[in-house]
Amino acid sequence: MAKLEAKLGMMIDSISNFFSGKDQLPWCDSDIVAACEREVAEAGSDEFVKESLLRLSWALVHSRRPQDVQRGIAMLEASLPGTTDPMLQRERLYLLAVGYYRSGDYSRSRDLADRCLSVAPDWRQAVTLKKIIEDRITKDGVIGLGIAATAAGLVAGGIAAVAASASRKK
Repeated sequence: MAKLEAKLGMMIDSISNFFSGKDQLPWCDSDIVAACEREVAEAGSDEFVKESLLRLSWALVHSRRPQDVQRGIAMLEASLPGTTDPMLQRERLYLLAVGYYRSGDYSRSRDLADRCLSVAPDWRQAVTLKKIIEDRITKDGVIGLGIAATAAGLVAGGIAAVAASASRKK
């Protein structure tokens, strides 16, 4: 009985998250972005600069401000081609996927999550992100189908009304 209640609770949470649009990805405040920018400016060694830039990229793609997200995407896109370390590549691909998700490019985000999983197949963050992306794509598809069905119903109703009006005039 407890297992059934737990499964029903998970299903209700899942449905609630589906309709509320919750995506379970953390958000970042502008204070954190500013602190990361200061950290980059004050960084001394090349190694510390690289670490600081990665933290800044994280903060930017998790920001609520679209211009921050775009800046984070641009930084990550520019740094990705020179990345030879597989773990750093995994991090950058993941952050790019988050950035594209936040900017609404779910297809590109899913492709990047797949690339990230090809580097690290069992990485739980990437697996979770891919599920979030696919849930969002499904939700948008369901909403799109609902809008299309409503439009088709309105058109059919309009045609029926015109036909009924025309038959009364005869």
